[in-house]
Amino acid sequence: MISSAQSSSAVRADESSVLFQEVGSSGIIVLNRPKALNALNLSMVQQIYPKLKEWESTKNLVIIKGTGDKAFCAGGDVKSLVLALAQPGGDQLGKDFFKNEYILNHLIGTYKKPYVALIHGITMGGGVGLSVHGKYRISTEKTLFAMPETAIGLFPDVGGTYFLSRLKGQLGVYLGLTGHRLTGVDVLLAGIATHYVPSDKLEDVSQELLANNSNVDEILKPYSPDNVKQEFSLASQLNLINECFSAPTVEDIINRLKTNKSEWALKVVETLNKMSPTALKVTKKAIEEGRKKSLAECLVTEYRLACTSLNKNSDFAEGVRALLIDKDQNPSWNPKTLSDVSNVLIEQRFAPLSPQNELTVAKL
Repeated sequence: MISSAQSSSAVRADESSVLFQEVGSSGIIVLNRPKALNALNLSMVQQIYPKLKEWESTKNLVIIKGTGDKAFCAGGDVKSLVLALAQPGGDQLGKDFFKNEYILNHLIGTYKKPYVALIHGITMGGGVGLSVHGKYRISTEKTLFAMPETAIGLFPDVGGTYFLSRLKGQLGVYLGLTGHRLTGVDVLLAGIATHYVPSDKLEDVSQELLANNSNVDEILKPYSPDNVKQEFSLASQLNLINECFSAPTVEDIINRLKTNKSEWALKVVETLNKMSPTALKVTKKAIEEGRKKSLAECLVTEYRLACTSLNKNSDFAEGVRALLIDKDQNPSWNPKTLSDVSNVLIEQRFAPLSPQNELTVAKL
């Protein structure tokens, strides 16, 4: 349960990182860390949650957007989580962040009022969690979507194992394992966004929603997938994606891609070979199991997986070090190869936590 008193000093010190605006019977949340591409931290989560709970009973519509033209939200502030691991008890920051973030994701996924996310600009990781579970997700030509977690030794969290598992065919497994980036209208055609609005019309559409917040579906109807003529950029690869990424193991996926021998398939192999082997196996299992789980159940599993990643010797710590701290782009994964990642190791990651430490979104 998120407490507004929890880490109150941090919230007070960082109040400007989220702005809240009330326009009649509508509420607007503005992620306001443009220099950090509006990356999400614990303070921001702790500000957003109580306001969303309040507005659920007092407003007719909520819009969430990011400051600036570059990003809606480029992800969670994972660098701070990894730096904290060097200190005794340093895993607590990560546990607090993931728990609070996932509870917020669940609230968005079960929100009783129309929730509109303007995913204009970079939308990755934590930014996906703030948007994809809401009823309305509006992309623009500047939207850049990805779940790139396997490159930092993690997995597509924030309910990623829920929404990726529900994309057509094996597209979600492909996106989750490779971190492939989708831009513009492709975000709509993949089933991640619900509407596509050119950026020069975004402000007009926003104002119309605020002025007529009981008529959201009608206002957004001209921007639905039915009115998009462009072909999905991965259309020609979808059959191959379905064929290869339906393989029973990550090793089999790579073997099928190698057998295909096309330039595209071999580039995907090259990409997969750069990722954390453990993260690849965790991700595949979590997405496939997510197809049969509710959002709440997926988040409970994801919290278990996240907690097992919060130690200074984990692939998560190493991946963040290589990509964001030392920036040498040369992570040393442990285990180093897929064949060294045992089924026992993977099962241990999915094991329940002690009852008092499990995520309990269902109580909200």
